[in-house]
Amino acid sequence: MDLVSDLKGELGGKFETLIVALMTPPITYDVTSLRNAIKGAGTDEKVLVEILASRTPQQVKDIIAAYRQEYDDDLEEDVSGDTSGHFKRLLVILLQANRQRGIQEGDIENDAQALFKAGEHKFGTDEQSFVTILGNRSAEHLRKVFDAYMKLSGYEMEESIQRETSGSLRDLLLAVVKCARSVPGYFAETLYYSMKGAGTDDNTLIRVMASRSEVDMLDIRAEFRKKFACSLYSMIKGDTGGDFRKTLLLLCGGDDA
Repeated sequence: MDLVSDLKGELGGKFETLIVALMTPPITYDVTSLRNAIKGAGTDEKVLVEILASRTPQQVKDIIAAYRQEYDDDLEEDVSGDTSGHFKRLLVILLQANRQRGIQEGDIENDAQALFKAGEHKFGTDEQSFVTILGNRSAEHLRKVFDAYMKLSGYEMEESIQRETSGSLRDLLLAVVKCARSVPGYFAETLYYSMKGAGTDDNTLIRVMASRSEVDMLDIRAEFRKKFACSLYSMIKGDTGGDFRKTLLLLCGGDDA
C-alpha cells in the first residue's frame, strides 16, 4: 500500500480519489465506502443505498466478513445504529443476504396484489409490505411481479413507489426495483444523474466508474445509450476535465456515439 500513500502525497483532489479507488481491491473499497458513510459527519444514505441494493448476496456476505476483519465491528449493528424506520428495516434485510432463489410461480400474483393493497389501493401506505417483498424475493421473481403489478394497477412499480413513499426509504426501494430489473441499467441512471444539471456529483461518479469498470461497464454503456440521448463517453467528456477526465474515459472504454 506504500504506492498508494506516495500517490496521495503527489496527486490531490478528485483525480487522487479516483486513482486510490482504482488501486483498492473491490471488497475493501466497498467496506471503506460503507464505513465512511456510517462514521462520517452525518450518514451518507446514498452510499448505503447504492452498495447494498446492487451487490449480490455473496458479495454482501464477503463485505460483512471483511468489515468485521478490518474494523472489528458488526456492519449490521453499525447500519442499524445509524438509520431508522423502514429504511433501516430494508437495509437490514439486504444485509441478511437471504434472497429467495428462482421464481415462486404461486406467489407472483399474491405479491402483486399485496403491493397494490399496500400502496395505490389504500389511504396511506403500508411500507412493511414493500420492504418484505422487495427485500426477500429474487430479481427474476420480482420482474414477474412488476409485470403482474402493471396489469393490475396500470402503474409501473417505480411510479407507485415515487408517489407512495418518500425520503431515504423511497431512494432505497427505487434502487432495489431498478437493480431487480437490471443492475447495469441502475448504474447507467446513477451515472447520468451524477453528471446531469449544474455541478457534478464527483463522489458518485468516481464510486461507480471505479467499482464497475471491471464488472459490467460494457453493459452500463449499452444501457446508458438506450436510456439517454448521448453516450456515457460523451457525457463524461463534456462534464469533466484534465487527468480526471482522461482516466474516466479510459475506464469507460469506447464511445457509443
